[in-house]
Amino acid sequence: MTKPTGTRTVEDLRSVRHACIAPVSDEQLWEVTAEWLAGGLSSGERVLYFEDGTADAVLERLADDRVPTDDALAAGQLTIVPGEQTRAVLTGSPEQITDVLADYLDEATAQGWPGVRLTGHSHSKLATGLAGIVEFEQRVEHVIAARPTARLLCLFDQRRFPADAVRSLVAVHHTEVARPALYDDNLLRITAAGTGTARLAGEIDHSNRTPIRRLLETALDQALRSESAPTDITLDLSSLRFLDVAGAVGLVHAAEEFPASHRLVLTGVRPRVMRVLDRCGAPFAAQLDVRARPGAGSDEGSGVGR
Repeated sequence: MTKPTGTRTVEDLRSVRHACIAPVSDEQLWEVTAEWLAGGLSSGERVLYFEDGTADAVLERLADDRVPTDDALAAGQLTIVPGEQTRAVLTGSPEQITDVLADYLDEATAQGWPGVRLTGHSHSKLATGLAGIVEFEQRVEHVIAARPTARLLCLFDQRRFPADAVRSLVAVHHTEVARPALYDDNLLRITAAGTGTARLAGEIDHSNRTPIRRLLETALDQALRSESAPTDITLDLSSLRFLDVAGAVGLVHAAEEFPASHRLVLTGVRPRVMRVLDRCGAPFAAQLDVRARPGAGSDEGSGVGR
């Protein structure tokens, strides 16, 4: 089996059928995985997620993105393949694994789904060794190519695969998904979400307050220099699970330095983050608008955050 002659890089997941991504952090992993699954759900496709202890994090990110999953899970449109089953499949030979993959795809087609979309995160692939993984990926390319309605996103975490292995695995794919961030330190990920808007996912503590301060200073400067720029600088905190006191004070003080013509808007704020902001003076900052996550109740039992 031959490998692709070259790998193209894209940012738009809608344009790919068999692609890979090598995320640098958990937040990037959940971000891309959730978007991939959400795209399949919105298109009416059958969606399968092969999990290995990661399903809760992915479902939480889908909830952050306001993607409804309860009905899809109940109807079988979205299927979470349990970790034990995932690991059992991945202990086979590359040929056996691709046979199972083909069976999943053909079963979904026979059931009348207009398309089928798969992804998953498992460290068990390492058990086959790099050569086995490369052979598996080459075989997968033939399986996907023979089924026009099939889509597969392969995940290769850069922190769990050696750098040379990641390069080899990316090279056997026609397409690599690139998702740049404004900042990503494996604890906090900041991504642009439109003019004057950024999304913060993960945790804010003493190690990453400075990048947030710089982000707000740059955004405000750009807004003041442009007549067409929005007067609100917005931070989407839907996926921010932890905020320490100093970080909250920093956001409040940053807002207090905004001119009367502009505001700092925090959206999608979780209850535990809201409580910290309230204790640190957010209700009294005139240029700060804090908006709770829609329908938010207590999130003290979250399986991902602190």
